Amino acid sequence: MDDENVAVGLLFASNAGVQLIFNPIVGPITNRIGYSIPFLTGFVIIFVSTISFAFSNSYEVMFVARAMQGLGSSCSSVSGMGMLASLYIDDKERGNAMALALGGAAIGSLVGPTCGGVLYEFCGKETPFIILAAVAFVAGVMVLFLMQPQMRPEEEKGSSLKELLTDPYIIIAAVSVFLGFLGFSMLEPSLPLHMLQTMGSSNWLQGMAFLPGGVSYIISIYLFGQLAHKIGRWLCAMIGSFTISVSLFLIPLATQFEHLIVPLAALGFAIGMIDTSILPMLGHLVDIRHVSIYGSVYAISDMAFTLAFIVGPALSGPVLNLIEFKGLMWMMAAINLLYSPIHIFLRNPPVKAKNQVW
Repeated sequence: MDDENVAVGLLFASNAGVQLIFNPIVGPITNRIGYSIPFLTGFVIIFVSTISFAFSNSYEVMFVARAMQGLGSSCSSVSGMGMLASLYIDDKERGNAMALALGGAAIGSLVGPTCGGVLYEFCGKETPFIILAAVAFVAGVMVLFLMQPQMRPEEEKGSSLKELLTDPYIIIAAVSVFLGFLGFSMLEPSLPLHMLQTMGSSNWLQGMAFLPGGVSYIISIYLFGQLAHKIGRWLCAMIGSFTISVSLFLIPLATQFEHLIVPLAALGFAIGMIDTSILPMLGHLVDIRHVSIYGSVYAISDMAFTLAFIVGPALSGPVLNLIEFKGLMWMMAAINLLYSPIHIFLRNPPVKAKNQVW
């Protein structure tokens, strides 16, 4: 059983690991050739990997397919966000467009496991993967004919990944994304065990615990896609970070399933506030402090997100053994609380001349 758990864990981790490796490669590539070709490439890779999953009968094939999905996700997410940032120059419109994109991804993450489980149970193993492959194929065809992908002439060289990673304001924003998801990534493997030990919760209730957070995240994405621009993206992210701290503090105090609903819903809502604030702000920071080419900066944000889902599960087990569930959640609550005021530096970041050197 232990060997099986390790194998399943490696299978799921391969996606995030490959995505983390290729993000800093895909970002500069989009800077050089444009967003459309990597965007289409992402759908092609996802189509091939999903078909491989449908008809694979060995662990090795599934591992390779899962790793390929990480590469496809890297191509589509980095180039997709970069494309939105370049198409929507106005900060308000950019925020609305990114909120729609994030909302679509969130709905897919929420609905996917449920639909996949039902299709697997009643229609066979291949069915959910064939449907997903068909969706990826249709999306790829739409990109091919509507966007007509082509190499973009290199009229202006975008800022290098190294240059962006030495910009303190981009680092503040990227760390905000990382910490926003780190607490949740630690919660995913540890909360079901906590519920089983303290509440005697069934497997069904353990799965349902994450539903309030998923629903509230979607609501937050669409709500603050409009509001974050009005109240200030820095303030929205600061409030989100503070709310995450409060939510993580309250979760281990719950003694019944019903007590988890509000703090978990607040956690999802707060993460949505950070997402809808920081992603458009990264584009704005590039506009005012670097060259307005966005592939590398969204590679950084995707790296922060992916790293959270690698570090969180990896650290949660050892830390859980040392300080138990309450200590783990309160540690993350304290980290988010201490980081929350740092968002004030994003209130009015200075404009940097394009020829200025750090």
